[in-house]
Amino acid sequence: MKNYIYKLLLSLLIFTTSCTDVIEVDVPEAPPRLVIEASIDWEKGSSGNEQLIKLSTSTPFFDNLVETPVRGAVVSVTNDADNTEVLFIDENNGNYSTNEFVPIMGQSYTLNILHDNEMYRATETMTPVTEITSVFQSRENGFDNDALEVNIEFNDPKDIENFYLSKFQRRGDLLQTLIDVKDEFTDGNKISIFYEKLQNDDTGETEFVPGDIVDINLLGLSEQYYNYIQLLIQQSGGVGGPFSTTPAEIKGNCTNETNPENYAFGYFRLAEVDTRVYQFE
Repeated sequence: MKNYIYKLLLSLLIFTTSCTDVIEVDVPEAPPRLVIEASIDWEKGSSGNEQLIKLSTSTPFFDNLVETPVRGAVVSVTNDADNTEVLFIDENNGNYSTNEFVPIMGQSYTLNILHDNEMYRATETMTPVTEITSVFQSRENGFDNDALEVNIEFNDPKDIENFYLSKFQRRGDLLQTLIDVKDEFTDGNKISIFYEKLQNDDTGETEFVPGDIVDINLLGLSEQYYNYIQLLIQQSGGVGGPFSTTPAEIKGNCTNETNPENYAFGYFRLAEVDTRVYQFE
């Protein structure tokens, strides 16, 4: 009987092994599109004249290429009130820079990009942000009462619809964490945001420890950009369960004036930003 069972198991093993085939799936590839990273951030207390715009092209999902910079484009930003144009210099690595930008709060600007004989444009308004009033550490405001977290507080201006984006990044970490906030239910009140890291052996994530340094940014956003970044944050949170919503292609505010079907990815935004650096004790 034991010998029969052994032979049966061996036969099943051979059958299973012999029926294993490699299935190759053809993944459709979309044509490359222009990717625009045009974040004009005006840090409080600075002149805001030094700005950088990055251009690249999209790549297939399974492509091993890390970067595909766009060179030779003509990039400028125009003040819509007086038509003053600032040209961004091509650094020949996908970066386009200037030290002559003049930020004006509440002013509308238009981004112009000429690439491969096609003109891309986007218009946005420089949006203010309130000042961070307090930065402190705690353990009781997060999900784990034993874990350290850093907190920021700021006062939301009353009777004004405001949209915020907070950025947190521990020095040494590859990625930053983005948290979007609007004052729909907190208008005119103090707003608090905490940032906590939990131990995760699968991803290698570790909790904060004394000595860790965190760079913090708080930005003021337009409603349009808030809606855009909120979708990006939701989709970048990882794949959910079997009934989760399928990620959709997210288009920014950069339109192709020459060939609308060849639209670009990315966004042109102008935001005031308040920055802080916190070290855990």
